[in-house]
Amino acid sequence: MEDASMDPQPLVRMVGIVKRFGDVLANDHVNFELWPGEVHALLGENGAGKTTLMNVLYGLYRADEGEIYVKGRRVKVRSPRDAIALGIGMVHQHFLLVDRLTVAENLALGFAKSFLNPVKEVKRKAEEIMKRYGLEVNLDAYVWQLSLGEQQRVEILKALYAGADILILDEPTSVLTPSEAEGLFKAVKRMREAGKGVVFITHKLDEVMRVADRVTVMRKGRVVGTLKVKEVTKEKLARMMVGRDVLFRFERRKVRPGAVLLEVRDLHVLGDRGEEAVRGVSFQLREGEILAIAGVSGNGQRELAQALVGLRKPVEGFIKVTGRDVTGSSPKEVVGLGVAYIPEERLRYGVVPGMNVAENTVLKDYREPPIRNGFTINGKEVLKRGEELVKEFDVKVNSIEEPASQLSGGNVQKLVVGRELSRNVRVVVAVNPTQGLDVGATERVRRLLLEMRDRGAGVLLISGDLDEVLQLADRVLVMFSGKLVPVEADREAIAVAMGQGEGR
Repeated sequence: MEDASMDPQPLVRMVGIVKRFGDVLANDHVNFELWPGEVHALLGENGAGKTTLMNVLYGLYRADEGEIYVKGRRVKVRSPRDAIALGIGMVHQHFLLVDRLTVAENLALGFAKSFLNPVKEVKRKAEEIMKRYGLEVNLDAYVWQLSLGEQQRVEILKALYAGADILILDEPTSVLTPSEAEGLFKAVKRMREAGKGVVFITHKLDEVMRVADRVTVMRKGRVVGTLKVKEVTKEKLARMMVGRDVLFRFERRKVRPGAVLLEVRDLHVLGDRGEEAVRGVSFQLREGEILAIAGVSGNGQRELAQALVGLRKPVEGFIKVTGRDVTGSSPKEVVGLGVAYIPEERLRYGVVPGMNVAENTVLKDYREPPIRNGFTINGKEVLKRGEELVKEFDVKVNSIEEPASQLSGGNVQKLVVGRELSRNVRVVVAVNPTQGLDVGATERVRRLLLEMRDRGAGVLLISGDLDEVLQLADRVLVMFSGKLVPVEADREAIAVAMGQGEGR
């Protein structure tokens, strides 16, 4: 980081920011500063208020109280248009690109001034930006042809093209291979060297230690502290985030795998566009083991998981659960055989957004007593179950009778994990189960998966998090371009296979 004392003023200064959502105080008089040439990490538990704070800065929300200064001038940021005009760019977890247009055409949509040849106009400047920051991407490729990592580069390119001196990156490595993450870190370093300020929102403490100059930790809407990264440890940051010590390693006792619980043979599954997303996949999952399928999102993992739980019908091959053929069976039949499912798309497949929190906790067993009495649902039992689960899994809610759609993504994940893993199940299909969770919740979920394994369940862990795979897995496969590749449980071997398949 450049010497802050030589800079006349910070790029951004947020003073006393207050943001309420009904009775929920998301930001409680928060102060935050970002200096030129600084990478500033923003940490906190799910619901701590960090993304809300940055959404205020970017104009997606308006603060109820407080002031924002950009480059020394007090400003009002009423919309993203205002933010962009002030030199603020934000790259969200979900990208905002037009799939059927090329990269250059996506840029031309927002920035071209010429009506005659807008694509040619944007290409020259885009190529200069890519070269300067190491953000290589094919400008003539259609967005649908790009990997998620390449799409992220396009989003960063858009922000820099618009003249952003302040760049907010929200969980930027969640969709990247290890090599793509390395490329991102190098690009961020070049931005810092160019005097730009980068806000790096992440749950991964290793990334904070690697890429950030300073870190601000938030808890329950307030700032706990702002520290220089070189003067702090991961353990201290975790303790600041959750208010207790957090273990980063787990003792895994040896368990001898038992009978086959899940068998998949020569499975072929189509994606949403009719393409073959899963191509001839075969594996077995046994009692008392965690089988990890590592890989970057978009290589067929979602379609595979959906086929296993009855949400997508295979076109070829078979699936057996505890010896019973469930190929093409309904989700109800699969659940009835003791299969738990933690989906990647939480709001679409994990909960019913319009139902309240308590109702969502009984989605898998509302047909059974004591939830069901004859032909009616026992409302008191539903509320009781909801209260117990919310407390046990630390789901932050204003009321268990509020709609699930009002929860943050991390709290939806806690709700889903709690519901699925508190049931008596034989097989767990867990897709990125800790994605978006803070360090304390991540520790709890991983410990729960190990406990399920130790009790004799079979856990299929589908994850792009190498640390998670290496901490939990008894065996590892890598999914690349719809196929499975067996690998040793070694970080380098898994990373290579995730990015290249079978040495491709």
